[in-house]
Amino acid sequence: MPTCANCHSKWSWKQTMKKMFTLDTGMNCPYCGERQYQTGKSKKKAGILNFLVLLPLLLNIFFDIPAAILLSSFPVLFFLIMSFNPFLINLSSKEDSEM
Repeated sequence: MPTCANCHSKWSWKQTMKKMFTLDTGMNCPYCGERQYQTGKSKKKAGILNFLVLLPLLLNIFFDIPAAILLSSFPVLFFLIMSFNPFLINLSSKEDSEM
């Protein structure tokens, strides 16, 4: 779970999920109100994890996977990956311009 770089409070899973689904790059700490930004390393980890949603398409190239299984795997993988994403988030008080 992410920890505020200012007040060192650990965010809950629910708070983190709520903050993740905003279009703003910064997130306000629910405890101290200080603006927090996701680190570049954390963004890379999330990007790699999000790419795994497409794994069934890659496997379909090598194995003949029935369409029903292939299509049903996308929502399951999406749900699992979104559930694990908050555990990979690291926060910083400064916006990291590089990714």
